[in-house]
Amino acid sequence: MTPKHLTQTHMTHNQLSRHPLDLRRVVGKRRLAGLWFMTRGYRLAYFGAIVALALATLAKTYTYLLLRYFADLLTHQQKPILGKTMPQAFAWVAAGFIALALGQGLFSFLSGRLAAYTAEGIARRLRDYLFDHIQRLSVAYHTHVSTGDLVERVTSDVDAVRRFFANEAIGIGRLLIIFGINFLAIYHLYPRLAWVSVLVTPFIFAVSLVFFRKVSRVYEEYQKQESRLTTTLQENLSGVRVVKAFARQDYEKQKFERENWRKYTLGKRLTFMHSLFWPASDLLIGAQILGGLIYAALLAIHGQITVGTFVAYTGLQGWLIMPIRGLGRMIVQGSIGMVSYGRLVDILKEAPEPLDDGDFIPDEPPRGEIVYDHVGFTYEDDTVPALEDITFRCQPGQVVALLGSTGSGKTTLVNLLPRFHDYTEGRILLDGVELKRYPRAWLRRQIGIVEQEPFLFSRTIWENIAYGAGREVTREEIIAAAKAAAIHDDIMAFPDGYDTVVGERGVTLSGGQKQRVAIARALLKAPRILILDEATASVDTETEAAIRAALARLMEGRTTFIIAHRIQSVMHADLILVMDKGRIVQQGTHAELMAQEGMYRQIFEIQTKIDEELREEIEGAA
Repeated sequence: MTPKHLTQTHMTHNQLSRHPLDLRRVVGKRRLAGLWFMTRGYRLAYFGAIVALALATLAKTYTYLLLRYFADLLTHQQKPILGKTMPQAFAWVAAGFIALALGQGLFSFLSGRLAAYTAEGIARRLRDYLFDHIQRLSVAYHTHVSTGDLVERVTSDVDAVRRFFANEAIGIGRLLIIFGINFLAIYHLYPRLAWVSVLVTPFIFAVSLVFFRKVSRVYEEYQKQESRLTTTLQENLSGVRVVKAFARQDYEKQKFERENWRKYTLGKRLTFMHSLFWPASDLLIGAQILGGLIYAALLAIHGQITVGTFVAYTGLQGWLIMPIRGLGRMIVQGSIGMVSYGRLVDILKEAPEPLDDGDFIPDEPPRGEIVYDHVGFTYEDDTVPALEDITFRCQPGQVVALLGSTGSGKTTLVNLLPRFHDYTEGRILLDGVELKRYPRAWLRRQIGIVEQEPFLFSRTIWENIAYGAGREVTREEIIAAAKAAAIHDDIMAFPDGYDTVVGERGVTLSGGQKQRVAIARALLKAPRILILDEATASVDTETEAAIRAALARLMEGRTTFIIAHRIQSVMHADLILVMDKGRIVQQGTHAELMAQEGMYRQIFEIQTKIDEELREEIEGAA
């Protein structure tokens, strides 16, 4: 049973990859080109929205021109056209007003509908592309970027881009159309009036550009702070059990209030900047309207224009001024959209992890012979090597155990196998072939991993176990994997059995149950190489023994890496690697390591002593 969302994500990637241009490559050169690229498939609808808007504007403009004719009829400065009588002319004027109002409403609705369709479609595409792109970024990227920040960008910033396309992008065409049509209409009425009516346009434009630069910087800080606030909230909700266990509600409240206060101060600063901009622009616009009306009134008084022309001008001037005032709003709101788009571009510019970068794919699954030959690795932002001179050989089907203190490099060593990171020194061979020659996607299909902290989705136990299979699975296969992981009886104890929905991150299951579900998920994948990173750390001794017995049968013919801190978990391995500070300080079987002085024997003696003391305490208490 393949999870539905995996199929959808794969389809989305295929659909996007079929585009002749790649969004990441486009935005890497020019951001505006990326915006244009995102309109692919919606450009006709967007053009239709602009055309409908132009027709709505024409209808509104002709309403004022018809009003001019009507006013001149009433003042007897105009005679009915086409030989109509006065009552007939009034009837035609009334019908004209109704027709123009209906036309304006119809085309305005059509323009808004097409613009909304375009904006929502682009936002959906952008979210899909971002999600798909984030899934393909490297483990190193996700290590350095907080989850809350990514959530904020894929939700809030995408929504800001949606508003940009729905309002600002089409608004630019709207303003140009309204301004052009109404300027020409006023120019037709009286040329000087047209030029007087646009005197403040250069000043509004200059003020808007200055404000654009300032508000862009503040809004970017505001969005970053909103990301930090989202991260704080996300971490708190994910770790709510830890917060309650340590009674740290007041501490978490204070931490949230600090971040919220910073967001509040930045938001207040943005509001203050807006409160300065709009009165200044409105003052200029008001002066423009007043000056235009005075000039038109003087022209009418001196008989240079008719009363109808004056009446039409009062309406047309408002429609001419609206684009001028809207220009400032457009620049300000556009700056917000462009800042959000820039934050999305920062993600898109990150190079995705190449999954098909190898040139060698064998016809058969790997046998599992693994050789580390003087391997070294240093994390990108670190100067101290995480691994140094790692050398060992693992035969097919062997069990390799890694033992050492926290931070000694055990997890880093096994993470090189699925190529979560690529080693920086030496080489790793899989069945005699350089590991880097295998595509990452192929490698990861051959490797099953059970993490130290297993992650379960908020779905049924059935879906969580089937998640890693990547194919249709039967109920018998699910149950067999669950039995092998010693979790079947626990599942059947739930009222809904395998259809039980686990809470977020598997919170409704105990630590041991989550671990065993994760083991069942890995076993169902039937990997040729198995990595168990402290896989039995969260289970009791009896359950651990049951899991170990099942794994002993299932690991036959599979190369297995076991990371553990307890000697009892690794002493039966074919090869034990004792690590310290990124180096292998001892290697061999349990008997070989016990026969020599070193860290392994020291750990064994300490753990044995602790176990004996604990047993004596329990017996004494009994």
